[in-house]
Amino acid sequence: PRSTASSAGTACVPAGVTGSSVPLGGLRTLVVQQTSLERPRETWSKKMDFLLSVIGYAVDLGNVWRFPYICYQNGGGAFLLPYLLMAVFGGVPLFYMELALGQFHRSGCISIWKYICPIFKGIGFAICIIALYIAFYYNTIMAWALYYLLSSFRRTLPWSTCTNSWNTANCNRYMSTDHNVSWSNSSISPAEEFYTRQVLQVHLSPGLHQLGSVSWQLALCLLFIFTIVYFSIWKGVKTSGKVVWVTATFPYLVLLVLLIRGATLPGAWRGVVFYLKPDWEKLLSTTVWIDAAAQIFFSLGPGFGVLLAFASYNPFHNNCYRDALVTSSVNCLTSFVSGFVIFTVLGYMAEMRHQEVDAVAKDAGPSLLFIIYAEAIANMPAATFFAIIFFLMIIMLGLDSTFAGLEGVITAMLDEFPHVLAKRREWFVFGLVCVCYLGALSTLTYGGAFVVKLFEEYATGPAVITVVLLEVIAVSWFYGTNRFCNDVQVMLGFYPGCFWRVCWVAICPCFLLVMLQHAPEYTAVRLFNYHYPPWTTVLGYCIGVSSFICVPVYMVYHLLSARGTFKQVQYFHSSL
Repeated sequence: PRSTASSAGTACVPAGVTGSSVPLGGLRTLVVQQTSLERPRETWSKKMDFLLSVIGYAVDLGNVWRFPYICYQNGGGAFLLPYLLMAVFGGVPLFYMELALGQFHRSGCISIWKYICPIFKGIGFAICIIALYIAFYYNTIMAWALYYLLSSFRRTLPWSTCTNSWNTANCNRYMSTDHNVSWSNSSISPAEEFYTRQVLQVHLSPGLHQLGSVSWQLALCLLFIFTIVYFSIWKGVKTSGKVVWVTATFPYLVLLVLLIRGATLPGAWRGVVFYLKPDWEKLLSTTVWIDAAAQIFFSLGPGFGVLLAFASYNPFHNNCYRDALVTSSVNCLTSFVSGFVIFTVLGYMAEMRHQEVDAVAKDAGPSLLFIIYAEAIANMPAATFFAIIFFLMIIMLGLDSTFAGLEGVITAMLDEFPHVLAKRREWFVFGLVCVCYLGALSTLTYGGAFVVKLFEEYATGPAVITVVLLEVIAVSWFYGTNRFCNDVQVMLGFYPGCFWRVCWVAICPCFLLVMLQHAPEYTAVRLFNYHYPPWTTVLGYCIGVSSFICVPVYMVYHLLSARGTFKQVQYFHSSL
């Protein structure tokens, strides 16, 4: 049975356990014991393995390139107010809810729904498809970083000069030390030409309608990345939990080194002022609050099945409440510190070029790292050393997120089909990695950057927000907040406070609804000088809908295949 009666009402217990009420000093205590004959579930070797894995998942490339850009664009220091409010009332409650669900039911994002509300099981399949789409393009960014890393092992960095075979007549190395050089509107920095003409080679593709050949250099780089991924996760959390001791901690060491170096550069103060100078009037704009909500949501990462999977390997009485507060706080603090790392260097660039900081900080996303920051590193003393550690950091930030994303899919499938896959994990992981590599081949072509942008704009966004909205509604309104809180009390020994209950029932659904309502309309997507034609918008929406469509399709299937009234079909399995 999944629930036992006690004097306080009904308390749920996880799969494979039974409970009994024992009187003790006038009170009744729930005693939980393992009775299942099923194969015992794998657990983390150490508590720190779990914490580092969650931190490594939450702290990714977006913390480095997206948060600083969003912060200065939306009022500088004033942006921290809506950011923190959205974290407290939206992001952290969702983060806590997923950790508690995964730890209590000890299941991945598909099979967990038979305990909560079976009709919503399509959410799990949608999450897995979204995770695959992310794997198709996210790892390609790490392949670019690996290409840069391998190119950094030389005395003169190749993106610091205009004398290479890929450079054009418009290449212009303009710094304050170059007195004989003038900058014009047609000038292109050597860092930009290295990125676009040597690494991406986008000049060989006219657009998405003609992607061109696969770049064999990037194909080998991606193959190396996926080889690391496979041997890190093939045995489960026992191996990935050890790898993250390096991949999750090394980026913090590099951030500290880069922060100290950036703070000592001339003009660094200009970047910091630009980053933090508050513009309180911008708080009157709805866009600022929506950007804050989106940033904290995609940074903490509920709705991708990862938190459910990681928490399911915890001991049953692990304090996931404290884990949620610690890991989400570390994530937000990392984003804030990353802003100093980025903007001290942008201030230095502005000083060297005799420009304003906003003229230098005009790009977000990969261009911020691979063009602007790479160019700044090339003009520092000891450029080779800083280039090597910077791109190693980028790779490790990406690896953690890839480990987590694929583990979410693996756990979901192994829990859903245990008799078929449980003893064949290594082969299943190998097949999954091969599928991800083959799916990423289009992003390795000469026009691959256009494909990456297409996936980035359409594959997640509204689809993930919708999935999490349905998830929080299913848990709070169908499964029931009181029942969920009873589960937490059985696990942790205390009942969630009024704040958390109000957030789960009302504030989080409103938080997600507002985000969904203001989801950007992708009608003018652009990358470099390529404007995406209208048919790519249709293609993009098809990619987004292809994952979410699993939810209504499974609902129809469940209603047609199950017997009984609608209410019985809806609740039957979850009440067992």
